[in-house]
Amino acid sequence: MLVRLATPAGRALLSGALALAFNLSTSSTITRAQTPATPQSAPAPTARTPMTATAKGPFDVKLTPQGTAADPTAVGRMSLDKTFHGDLAGTSVGEMLAVRTAVAGSAGYVAIERVTGTLAGRTGTFALQHWGMMDKGAPDLKISVIPDSGTGDLTGLAGTMTIDIQPGGKHFYVFDYALPPAAK
Repeated sequence: MLVRLATPAGRALLSGALALAFNLSTSSTITRAQTPATPQSAPAPTARTPMTATAKGPFDVKLTPQGTAADPTAVGRMSLDKTFHGDLAGTSVGEMLAVRTAVAGSAGYVAIERVTGTLAGRTGTFALQHWGMMDKGAPDLKISVIPDSGTGDLTGLAGTMTIDIQPGGKHFYVFDYALPPAAK
């Protein structure tokens, strides 16, 4: 699923993510209010209908630069370590590649992370792929579950995630997902 971020809040979201990736300061903030982490109401799944829901909560992230780059426009690489709280409880590890350009407001990053945790009472792992781009301040950000990456009770998981970075740097996720009914 593609998520276009053409709104001011969307631009702020990607600006914040890229600022985090590039260790930049940003005055942009997300204006969307955070709500308590609760799944959305959805029809009860049948034996053939996947459960669809939304998971929300905060997460902590640690980015560790890998290697050195004297040129600020060079490809930078960072390791990711996250801890998810709320409806998704778990940890992830991953790698990010990022580039800033000489033009202010233009940059891009890609990342892949493996999440290990519990979602809707079901435990397993899955992988997320990130794709973020800023074109002279116009953002486009996509974070999706890699197809067929779910294991354990999360086999068959599909979905997309957004990240909100609040003033002061607090991070929140919103994860819209589909999960096949649990095996009996």
